[in-house]
Amino acid sequence: MATQSRDSRDKYTVLLPTYNERENLPLIVWLLVKYFNKSGYDYEIIVIDDASPDGTLDVAKQLQEIYGKDKVVLRPRASKLGLGTAYLHGIKQATGNFIFIMDADLSHHPKFMPDFIKKQKEGNYDLVSGTRYRGSGGVYGWDLRRKLISRGANFLTQTLLRPNASDLTGSFRLYKKEVLETLVEKCMSKGYVFQMEIIIRARQLKYTIGEVPISFVDRVYGESKLGGNEIVSFAKGLLLLFATT
Repeated sequence: MATQSRDSRDKYTVLLPTYNERENLPLIVWLLVKYFNKSGYDYEIIVIDDASPDGTLDVAKQLQEIYGKDKVVLRPRASKLGLGTAYLHGIKQATGNFIFIMDADLSHHPKFMPDFIKKQKEGNYDLVSGTRYRGSGGVYGWDLRRKLISRGANFLTQTLLRPNASDLTGSFRLYKKEVLETLVEKCMSKGYVFQMEIIIRARQLKYTIGEVPISFVDRVYGESKLGGNEIVSFAKGLLLLFATT
């Protein structure tokens, strides 16, 4: 990656929405700093914490002291307000012309970021999505229930909406800043449907989509936020998108 040509004007903003991630945040930030420094690209990490009761924001403040206010930017909010609004909040503060979105729970490894950047530059794609279901991509640490839910969700979405993308529920992606801002403003969904709707809206707006195989590893610390309510919400959201797109 170090030998790849790069535009010195490019800057990559990483948006990290957090809620109860005090154990994971130091590790993901350390890994992000490591791989960005290795690649030579300019970057910033914006932590958007929604008033986590476990003290995630306090940990983020310590990380800011270690890595600097120009690299770790804190944009906390007063309460848990949803993923879409978290992205909008972060975009408004972002100084990069490209934006990575990813989970802060170590499910998404920053080692894949150079692959995203390379893919984007190859085709000047508007967005590049990490895929668990193509090439060398995969899922590790999930039980059979989680695998069936994810596969089933993708199968239903592929069948009903034909989005021309292999992984619709994943949340490890790279966007041109103005593309992400446009897509987030047009999306109406919340929760796990949100990532799926972004891809559908991107297709409607004729944005170009590249894909990079990734390995998804289940969170090391903390509990998964996927529950029965999220599954019901996903089904309702899928039917709404089917009816309106």
